[in-house]
Amino acid sequence: MQFPYGEIKMWENKFSQVARELRASEIRELLKVTQMPDIISFAGGLPNPSSFPVEIIRDITVKLLERYGDKMLQYGSTEGVNSFRDTLVEYYMKNKGFKNIERDNILITSGSQEGLYLLGKTLIDPGDIIVVETPTYVGALTAFRTFKPHYVQIEMDSEGMNIDLLERKLKELKRDGKKPKFIYTIPTFQNPAGVTMSLERRKRLIELAKEYDVLVVEDSPYEELRFSGEPVPQLKALDSEGYVLYLGTLSKVLSPGMRIAFMIGDKELIHKAVLAKQGVDLCTSPFVQYIAEEYIKGGYMSSHIPKIIKLYKEKRDIMLNSLEDYFPDGVKWTRPDGGMFLWVTLPKHLDAEKLLPKAIENKVVYVIGAAFYPNRDHKNTMRLNFTYPTNEEIEEGIKRLAKVIKEAI
Repeated sequence: MQFPYGEIKMWENKFSQVARELRASEIRELLKVTQMPDIISFAGGLPNPSSFPVEIIRDITVKLLERYGDKMLQYGSTEGVNSFRDTLVEYYMKNKGFKNIERDNILITSGSQEGLYLLGKTLIDPGDIIVVETPTYVGALTAFRTFKPHYVQIEMDSEGMNIDLLERKLKELKRDGKKPKFIYTIPTFQNPAGVTMSLERRKRLIELAKEYDVLVVEDSPYEELRFSGEPVPQLKALDSEGYVLYLGTLSKVLSPGMRIAFMIGDKELIHKAVLAKQGVDLCTSPFVQYIAEEYIKGGYMSSHIPKIIKLYKEKRDIMLNSLEDYFPDGVKWTRPDGGMFLWVTLPKHLDAEKLLPKAIENKVVYVIGAAFYPNRDHKNTMRLNFTYPTNEEIEEGIKRLAKVIKEAI
């Protein structure tokens, strides 16, 4: 079809300012490369398909359709299915130590990404300050970017966000008459770095939130996937005054395709997010909410998670051993106690983005570390996923990647 003014020019004049500034997700674009023959991908944040409880989902679905078919296949309320929200209240108060939460503290979302977008829509005006640990989840940066915030970046180490640096930044902002809208953190098995915030730092973070009256957004998609080390309470479990908004999901312990996630926070904030969600997708699928409720309430989740942990622990160990065996001196990496990722730091003179085409030539792919920084100003890092590839692909892929790095060095 021929357009009278040329296809590109025609649409340039019609897109909104927001649409003109949209950029493709680095990871989504890389997934196209992974479709090439013989490519070993460490790029996506994909759960392994063998972790999916297919038979459990099938049995639950058949049973529930007979019982609740008319409700499962109908529109639902924006807030979510009441009985599912009640199940989450019971689970998080009993198993995670959450305090003072009720049904109205919970909004069911279509994946955590929607929760991040709703968060931006309800809290961020152009120029508002938000604090993020760096590196941070690229999906959060994508969700927040539309609303044009100003980022204050707090570096991490092996114990998570540097709380001393955070305190200094908060003091500087207060001195200048400025106040962040919120602090965004993934404290447990962080994406992309794989590190976990220590208990001492979690307590101090809550104290700072109270002292400076700042909301903390705790994004926690991986907390159930612990392979080693001692469990640490969620920030929300340490919070008794509503300073923490918790983002949870079942994507890693049930199915990412079902798009079941939730926000747990102050009722006023949840109510405003409900209003924002009404303009996005009206409601999260009641069909999958009923399945998720039975998955938790019927004890299926608690019996299935150990199987996922066993699968992923083996894969993590294979990747760590392969890194030890094949990577050259001068390259460092994190050693996560759980989750799905680890973080590789190359010698300073190397640029992971410039190495990527060579890696693709060698049939291996990763995500460049720059994608996880608001200003894309860190070049010598990369994120590796160990949950999706087969055990054999992990060792072979690390071997291929080591070859590329050695040649560059």
